[in-house]
Amino acid sequence: MIYTSNLPDVEIPVDVSITDYTLRHADALADKPAIIDGSTGREMTFAQLRTGIQTLAGGLAAQGFGPGSTLALMAPNIPEYALLFHGAAYAGGIVTTINPTYTAGEVRHQLQDSGATMLVTISMFLDVANEAIEGTDVVEVMTIDPVEGIPSMMDLMSSAPLTEQVPITNGDVVVLPYSSGTTGRSKGVMLTHGNLTANIAQMEHVLLLEEGDVALAVLPFFHIYGMQVLMNGLLANGVSIVTMPRFDLEQALTITQERKISWFFAVPPIVLALAKHPLVDQFDLSSVKVVFSGAAPLSAELGVECAERLGCAVVQGFGMTELSPVSHASPGFENKAGASGITVSNTECRIVDLEGNDCGVNNDGELWVRGPQVMKGYLNNDQATAETIDEEGWLHTGDVAHFDEDGYIFIVDRLKELIKYKGFQVPPAELEGLLLTHPAIVDAAVIGIADDEAGELPKAFITLAPGAELSAEQVQEFVAGQVASYKKIRLVEFIDEIPKSASGKILRRELRDRD
Repeated sequence: MIYTSNLPDVEIPVDVSITDYTLRHADALADKPAIIDGSTGREMTFAQLRTGIQTLAGGLAAQGFGPGSTLALMAPNIPEYALLFHGAAYAGGIVTTINPTYTAGEVRHQLQDSGATMLVTISMFLDVANEAIEGTDVVEVMTIDPVEGIPSMMDLMSSAPLTEQVPITNGDVVVLPYSSGTTGRSKGVMLTHGNLTANIAQMEHVLLLEEGDVALAVLPFFHIYGMQVLMNGLLANGVSIVTMPRFDLEQALTITQERKISWFFAVPPIVLALAKHPLVDQFDLSSVKVVFSGAAPLSAELGVECAERLGCAVVQGFGMTELSPVSHASPGFENKAGASGITVSNTECRIVDLEGNDCGVNNDGELWVRGPQVMKGYLNNDQATAETIDEEGWLHTGDVAHFDEDGYIFIVDRLKELIKYKGFQVPPAELEGLLLTHPAIVDAAVIGIADDEAGELPKAFITLAPGAELSAEQVQEFVAGQVASYKKIRLVEFIDEIPKSASGKILRRELRDRD
């Protein structure tokens, strides 16, 4: 049983580079701010963005960088990120985006696996970068901000610009983001020019962006959500983006008020802050039309609470790095509480149970996706690729989900994260969403703890609001009154902070190690 999109198909670009597609409105919007540095107020217009990319591409080409070359980029969200990303792509090369909070060992793994020959970072991460390049093909580190005695990005800006994209095809790899590694060693995801341009085109009927829209770009550009939905996708639609190097609630609220942010892209922990933090009431957020949440499931209750507080639409989408990243999103300003939207254009889906049978409406199973946004594969890992994409092109997401009668998809949980209690399957995300409705709880995570009799026991890690008091028994009673008996919380531990990845996903492995 194949589920298709309720939305009309769109024209998928053929052999158009991600840079040319991102800059498709640059001539018409030459003087409009493309990227604004939220910390300093620096502005880069669309014309300056195009010129900077072409100049940087010329400098890279002069150093021998081109097709087959890989540049590693380890930086926070700043305007220069787009210049470097697209400068490398325009020169025909590949970019591997690195989480700047990684340790030297984690950076080294990515450099070795990707075959990067250049590493560009900022001075803050220079020590880690220099340590990380040992044993890799990178011979020196270049910084974005000037550092005495260190090659600078500005050194690349003195060469003659490239005025045309180095020829590419749809199948040419352009970026190598690495999977989060929450369940094992991170893998390089090969995404092509065709994958990236297709997915931006597929968002035409779900992200209803308008002239004059301004978006907050705090989600990291090294992560596929920030890279594609924000940096590339918004620029490709002529939207001005305001960057933040890291999330700070007060600064985000200040920027939203002063810059009249209309699209606030978030992950569930940020939505949680918008819904519950008292600081929010001190700011005028009336310009916000949409809070768009992704990267992890957002509970229906939290979405409604945030929407009512801000007086705007709170919608969500579903995606993954291997899908470039979006396969489902709420259309426009419409949302069904708890749903991750509908299937985007030019995309097919199946819901398959553990025995390999297709599931009908409202029946849970693993989500499979097929479309032009599906990755080329994992770098240097044919086995993992074969385990993820079958011979018919279906990508097995590992997420448990179901469609309702209106075509909306509900992500239940990760297949590998379901807790098995006495033969019953307990979705942690459902319990976490319920726990967050308690006024004394500001964050929560649930994992399964091995037990000889039950198989696994659902255990909740709880972060309380400042000054709040709550016992383990009260937590258990709160949940027990609202779920089936097999879903009850059996163990409770109070914790100062729930460990999460940069994209907002709960690091359950750390909680298991802690336990």
